[in-house]
Amino acid sequence: MIPSPAAVIRRALVTGASRGIGRAIALELARRGARVVGTATSGPGAQAIEESFAAAGLAGRGVVLDVASSGSVEGCFKDLEGREGTPSILVNNAGVTRDGLLMRMSAEDWQTVIETDLSAVYRTCKAVMRGMMKARRGRIINIASVVGVMGNAGQANYAAAKAGMIGFTKSLAREVGSRGITVNVVAPGFIVTDMTDALGEPARAALLAQVPLGRLGSPEDIAHAVAFLASPRAGYITGETLHVNGGMYMI
Repeated sequence: MIPSPAAVIRRALVTGASRGIGRAIALELARRGARVVGTATSGPGAQAIEESFAAAGLAGRGVVLDVASSGSVEGCFKDLEGREGTPSILVNNAGVTRDGLLMRMSAEDWQTVIETDLSAVYRTCKAVMRGMMKARRGRIINIASVVGVMGNAGQANYAAAKAGMIGFTKSLAREVGSRGITVNVVAPGFIVTDMTDALGEPARAALLAQVPLGRLGSPEDIAHAVAFLASPRAGYITGETLHVNGGMYMI
């Protein structure tokens, strides 16, 4: 008998969970029985996470975490250990963009994106390793982007970080597979966000023209993919990149 998702999904940490994709992921995992901790970069953001759980009638809490800071990551995981224990599911969703053509891109804009979108994944994954390996079970899901495989003008820093995340995932999957830990990537395409909502019709039409399914994705589309990879039904999948982009990029 295949165990229900709730039987395995117990403690989840979702970074960048105050809105958009991260919020949808946190709520979906909680609906499937997880005790979810979502992170935000500010106190009001953490409060917004808790309000989202409460409004949905779900168990979960919000915490403040700066994934670009080793000290902040260390403090967050110390708090988790004392309250929920080591997460059995880690979803690395937090990220930033600092777009611009390379010839005008500052070293600060490059480093900010690399530290937040890539180096943070190293920090959080390392923080859960000991607990997951001891338990001989774990799910790590890293949220990349179609930009990491296609590239995009004006996003050399973001594309580099997301492509690096994919390589990191494959390597870590090989290291920890024997301990029952899977490590995978979900790579969203164009997703409905505050930014896409603000686009004019010509720009929106240009985006949709690249998507065979003829619509932008929703945060829930990504959340469902993450929940699948966190479930028992994905127990034989590791080191993979699940593209959720409406067909705009096909391998």
